[in-house]
Amino acid sequence: MKSPRLAWAITGSGHYITECLDFILSLDRVDLYISQAGEEVLKMYGIDIQEIRKKMPVYRDKAASAPPVGLFYKDYYHTFVMAPTTSNTIAKCVLGIADSLVTNLYSQAGKCRIENIVYPCDIAPAMETTAPSGKVMVYPRKIDLEATAKIREFEYTQVVESVDELILAVQQRLQTIS
Repeated sequence: MKSPRLAWAITGSGHYITECLDFILSLDRVDLYISQAGEEVLKMYGIDIQEIRKKMPVYRDKAASAPPVGLFYKDYYHTFVMAPTTSNTIAKCVLGIADSLVTNLYSQAGKCRIENIVYPCDIAPAMETTAPSGKVMVYPRKIDLEATAKIREFEYTQVVESVDELILAVQQRLQTIS
């Protein structure tokens, strides 16, 4: 088998999506997973999935059983990244709900003791984020912030709070496994 790859998931959050995608596209040996909402968000931001496919494999949320999760059991991936991640996805992961491609990937990565790096979109009571029209202020709800705090406690999970932290965490992980 070839050396393991990085699995990266994009959910329905536009939170610095362009910056995250620019970083993803700078990496080698990455498989990109896109939730149904993630697909919609990419379109809203004018990002063409076909252009991404020229650089890396892209898997979309089209099957009820999320067949690609089996790759974690074959040591195909060394790390799973969810960035950016919606409060909905974070809440499901915290509750152990694995009913979509991305939540299934997170669940199976944890069960296989594979490191996760998570960039939630809700990390502070008041924060600036990106919308298709530009920067906007958002005010995450208490329940969203509580879920972000809970996922920090999960084993094999590192939570980052900015694109810079995300880049650093991924780079450190890549150095560790090389």
